[in-house]
Amino acid sequence: MDTPQQYSAAETERMMKLQDVLLKAMAKKITWWEAAEIIGVTDRTMRRWRERLEVEGYSGLVDRRKGKPSDKRVPLARVEQVLRLYQETYFDLNMRHFHEKLGEEHGIELSYTWVQKALQGAGLVRRGRKRRKHRRRRERRPLPGMLLHIDGSKHQWFGDERWYDLIVILDDATSEIYYAQLVEEESTRTVMAGLREVIQAKGLFCALYSDRGSHFFVTPKAGEKVDKHRLTQVGRAMRELGVQMIPAAAGVAAGRNRQPGRRQCVLARALHRSL
Repeated sequence: MDTPQQYSAAETERMMKLQDVLLKAMAKKITWWEAAEIIGVTDRTMRRWRERLEVEGYSGLVDRRKGKPSDKRVPLARVEQVLRLYQETYFDLNMRHFHEKLGEEHGIELSYTWVQKALQGAGLVRRGRKRRKHRRRRERRPLPGMLLHIDGSKHQWFGDERWYDLIVILDDATSEIYYAQLVEEESTRTVMAGLREVIQAKGLFCALYSDRGSHFFVTPKAGEKVDKHRLTQVGRAMRELGVQMIPAAAGVAAGRNRQPGRRQCVLARALHRSL
């Protein structure tokens, strides 16, 4: 019994790219001669490959899990028929429905995985996105005043050439905006002014969550932990008041449920509510 040949990751990737090019040629998205140019072989070599495909059939897609080609060959004409049917007749069906139609209406018995990867390789169907790692949503603090967020965002808030920083301070428990102010630049002075106004209006709070800006923390090396022993002016003031400072895990404080690209919108709404 022959032992299945195992391929390296680099060789498997090369075969996958090669097969994607061949599938695009079968789907008539590119010519066979353009496929030869992409792969880097001569027209004569490509002609021999195509003749071999017509005689021996298409071997299917590389099995990503086992790192070896499938031994179930499909006639070249059948592969082209599947791709043509999807392009011309069933382009508006999802993958599952199209696979069912192949068997019910055309007597084409191919595995769902084979059809899916063939359409994806030919560029007729987008490849699925990888699932993001699940992140458990942090619970809010149970009472107001336990944790405040401070964040700033530079933006052309008035739609002209002027840039301003919008500084917002809000409560983690209720999302109530305690402070929102446009300033020319987020700095020690402007941050301290905001914190002072909040303390005068609401009293002391327990902890402050912020990004790793140099007015909040000293970070010896970008991306590494902050130095808790070397305090900034804001840090010293918070320590004297008994307020714990919490640095964001990333360079910019993302808050409880912030998504990239929504920062200015969230802060703009905060400013609007505070006016």
